[in-house]
Amino acid sequence: MGIADKAKNAAEDLVGKAKEVVGDATDNKDLEAEGKKDQGKASLKKAGENVKDVFKK
Repeated sequence: MGIADKAKNAAEDLVGKAKEVVGDATDNKDLEAEGKKDQGKASLKKAGENVKDVFKK
């Protein structure tokens, strides 16, 4: 994975956190759940990046 992919995953995580905060503040449980889901996907992708980085060495 390149720098662009890592930046994209980091951005997805930040968007997820923002959705979660806005959903919580507005009592919108669907938006809050969507934010948590986005963060989960970003975390899985980051874990995959870490595994690939280990095997590149």
